[in-house]
Amino acid sequence: MYDLAILETDVQSLDQLSAKLPDILAAAPKDQGTLDMIISRPDHGERNLPHSVEVTAAGGVAGDHWKRPDANVDMQICMMMSGCIGAIAGDKGNWPAAGDNFFLDMDLTPGNMPPGTRFAIGSAEFLVTSEPHNGCQGFIDRYGRDACLFVNTGKGKELRLRGIYAKVTKDGTVTVGDAVRKL
Repeated sequence: MYDLAILETDVQSLDQLSAKLPDILAAAPKDQGTLDMIISRPDHGERNLPHSVEVTAAGGVAGDHWKRPDANVDMQICMMMSGCIGAIAGDKGNWPAAGDNFFLDMDLTPGNMPPGTRFAIGSAEFLVTSEPHNGCQGFIDRYGRDACLFVNTGKGKELRLRGIYAKVTKDGTVTVGDAVRKL
């Protein structure tokens, strides 16, 4: 189990983060990327980092707390660009605190992955939903107010830098290092 208390990141200003935007966007593959990290959240504030996990349309990420009576299937799995979380949090050891299920080295902007886009990771398939994925108080507490502003306002909001939600359309297994490919 990942301990959120070990988070060691320098809080950056909005100007510092904004200066990194061109590099984040330039480095993100458009059609085929890589799954860099998997997170399951068994309960609020808890994180597991499996190397491989089953995903299903009925349950989302195995071991994740998403599946509860009020679960919205359009918010089944949250994903963020690795380049963006790397710019905000630095070392990969700081990424799980963001609370996303998958970190993808892939361009997740609406121009490249608009709602309705189908994509595959491992043997599973997904559909990008239109639900907005926004930074919350936990994101602010962990990475600073400016990091939340960077992903939630202006260009960051327009580009969906906080990430996307997707739902499983074909059950399967995903493993760190798997290709992420648009269908």
